[in-house]
Amino acid sequence: MSPLLVKARREGRRIVDVTPESAGWQHVGFRALRLRAGEQETLSTAQRELCLVVLAGRASVVAGGQRFAALGTRDSVFDDAAPAALYVPTGTQVQISADSDTELALCTAPADDRARQVTLLAPEGMKRSVRGQGSNTRYVCDILPHTDPVAAHLLVVEVRTPAGHSSSYPPHKHDTEALPGETQLEETYYHRVNPPQGFAFQRVYTDDRSLDEAMAVEDHDVVLVPRGYHPVVAPHGYDLYYLNVMAGPQRHWVFRNDPAHEWMLPPALP
Repeated sequence: MSPLLVKARREGRRIVDVTPESAGWQHVGFRALRLRAGEQETLSTAQRELCLVVLAGRASVVAGGQRFAALGTRDSVFDDAAPAALYVPTGTQVQISADSDTELALCTAPADDRARQVTLLAPEGMKRSVRGQGSNTRYVCDILPHTDPVAAHLLVVEVRTPAGHSSSYPPHKHDTEALPGETQLEETYYHRVNPPQGFAFQRVYTDDRSLDEAMAVEDHDVVLVPRGYHPVVAPHGYDLYYLNVMAGPQRHWVFRNDPAHEWMLPPALP
């Protein structure tokens, strides 16, 4: 099995858990939880910032002395709706109570020295867009983009890819700190598949092929992208969702396409 593929647990509260130590990198942490109605989860952000995303279901959250009741907008990540999310700074106790069966994502990264506040990331404030064309069409929701100054390092985005379509395509990378052309960002892909017995494919590769891994990903699996290009394909019959968490030295997303595949992009406007 590829060292970049983190298989999901089929039973229990913790679906998958990625730490900087387990991933062998410096910035991104990711955990997915499934809570039954009435269950609770308590955590501390310690020295890391957190973006809590209610992927499906409803949950009430107490953080920094504030209570956010019944967060959640959808029953499935495949619903045509933006999620509810909450930004939580360092040194904050968080208590999560599931109001229904709930799936949660806990996205973390190192913080900075600036004082930051618990902030509700309301669904109606998230930018939703269509990217690509033809069988490269996919549906993007920016949960915590680099244009939102609330966070120090975290970037969070989700993508729905219809069956038979490619995504994160043409292949692109963001592993070199070379502004204005590219930034260095680690990334996790948390995959969901509909119907859940399906699978998708993801490849992670570098120009020199010193890294070249191709993986079949199943429902709830995570793919680590420490560097390199990272396209995804959803086979016929199975819709694909993924949640991306990115972080690096700078909180700025600038990518470089694989030049071998840029021919398929529409020509730039004059």
